[in-house]
Order: sequence, then structure tokens, then C-alpha cells
Amino acid sequence: MAIKILITGGTFDKEYDELNGKLFFKDTHLPEILKLGRSNLSVSVSTLMMIDSLEMTDADREIIVSHCKQCDEEKIVITHGTDTMDITAKVLGVADLNKTIVLTGAMVPYKFGSSDGLFNLGSALAFVQTLPKGVYVVMNGKFFNWNNVRKNKASGIFEELK
Repeated sequence: MAIKILITGGTFDKEYDELNGKLFFKDTHLPEILKLGRSNLSVSVSTLMMIDSLEMTDADREIIVSHCKQCDEEKIVITHGTDTMDITAKVLGVADLNKTIVLTGAMVPYKFGSSDGLFNLGSALAFVQTLPKGVYVVMNGKFFNWNNVRKNKASGIFEELK
């Protein structure tokens, strides 16, 4: 069972520029993270874009949907910025692709050394193998259905809609 990992950017892949104090994108850290985690899974990694999710457009989301439709794999993990992850999940959910699609991200960049991204990616890879077909958000060890999730910006965690 092969798993497709689609990279879209987000905090997960941000780096810190010590000269100007800003976060920026260079390359994805996914191959390094998979190696560090000693992953034995059969995965194929593709970088679709490297952007902050607050800058993601409807056209960007259509690129994500298109790649999910076109790939042969039925199990897909998407790394995504947390601020609009729920919006992309809804777009994918409505598309009804008959695949298991899991979106995950990080609140702290991987390169900072204290990132939750490692745990979230590991959880996403486990959940994508076990959940039925559908679209899910996986953060902090929990999974949420695409139509019942939001990021609580006050607490910084994902939760079910009330």
C-alpha cells in the first residue's frame, strides 16, 4: 500500500532567516523527517507549492484537488498550513474523491527543533492507513472529519464544531 504525500507549505516547512528575523520557505523537510522517523512506509512525495496557507487561493486548492484525483494512490497525506487547513479539507470533502485523504501541519516549524510536526506527520501516516475513505484533519494525535473541524485560534488547537 503506497501513500502519496503532497506538500503545500505551511509552518511545517518554514525556516528562520536570522538576518531579518522572518520566516521563509526553501525546500521541504519531509524526506529528512521520514528518515529521522525511520519510516518503512512506501511513500511518494510531491511538492505542489510552498506557501503560507493564509496566502492560499481557490486556484491553489483546485491544484490540490486535481493532484488528489490524478494520483494512483488511494491514501494521501497533505502537509498544509494550519490557518486554513479546514477550508482545504472542505473543498476536498465536497469533491468526494473516494480516497482516504488526511491533512496535517504544525504550529511550530520543524527546523525550530521543538516542532509538533514530527508527531503530527506520524499520526497522519498512521491514520491514513486505518481510517475509511474520506477527508480528515489530523492534529495532536486526533482526527477530525472534514465537515466537523475548526482551528480554535485562542487555544491553538483543533476541535470539533459545536
